[in-house]
Amino acid sequence: MRAQRILAAALGGVMLAAAWVQLAMAEEPHPWEMGMVQGDTPVRDRIDAFHNELLIIITLITVFVLALLVYVMWRFNAKRNPVPSKTTHNTLLEVLWTTVPLLILVAIWWPSIKLLYFENRTQHADMTIKVTGHQWYWSYEYPDQGDFAFDSNILSDADAAKKGEPRLLGVDNPVVLPVGAVVRVLVTSTDVIHSWYMPSAGVQEYAVIGRTNESWMQFEKTGTFYGQCNQICGINHPFMPIEIQVVSKAAFDSWAAQAKKKFAKDGNEPGAMHVAQAAE
Repeated sequence: MRAQRILAAALGGVMLAAAWVQLAMAEEPHPWEMGMVQGDTPVRDRIDAFHNELLIIITLITVFVLALLVYVMWRFNAKRNPVPSKTTHNTLLEVLWTTVPLLILVAIWWPSIKLLYFENRTQHADMTIKVTGHQWYWSYEYPDQGDFAFDSNILSDADAAKKGEPRLLGVDNPVVLPVGAVVRVLVTSTDVIHSWYMPSAGVQEYAVIGRTNESWMQFEKTGTFYGQCNQICGINHPFMPIEIQVVSKAAFDSWAAQAKKKFAKDGNEPGAMHVAQAAE
């Protein structure tokens, strides 16, 4: 009986560990997941490191303030101090509670500025993709891979289930990128403000009409990664998912060769089909 209990506990531990590993390697949100989605780029790695540093600072501040409150409630309650103090000024305390928070803010400000610079300065890009936001889908262009472009629309629930894609995140034409490549991302819009948000890459760039914003990413492993528009842009805002498939260099070259034929420009810019359908 005891041996059976030990075996059952061991199997349960193995299953729990396997489930934890599966969640830890996830590139999409999962129910009851703890922490942020797994990071997969240098930018995201630095964001996670900065987040962990802030968590330590905030925890220390919270514990310190809580300790002060508990001490004051114990030391200066009415029973211990029937005659309250009339002290109204303490130069040392006022200097400390002004200087210490200022030093903490400076300690947070400097690494945050460095991180913002690292996020926005493309690191010698190997390739470029142009992202254009529309109501309510994305267009992608590969200007230095044969200059082809395509629209990317959300899959219906039935199509997503058929393809094994997560509901509301799968698309008909995903972005395909080679693993390890430094990719410059240029983001713009044709109508209202959208936001191209890829959590695993640590990229959130606004798509603004008449303006091109820049970011970059470098995926460290192959896989499928999901994101969404996170700027409220109209009635179908929740239905603008982003899907990126990161593949080997050989697989990307093969896909690009096929994409040049499949998505060859025919005189119409990406999104022209949607404009024509809207006009009808």
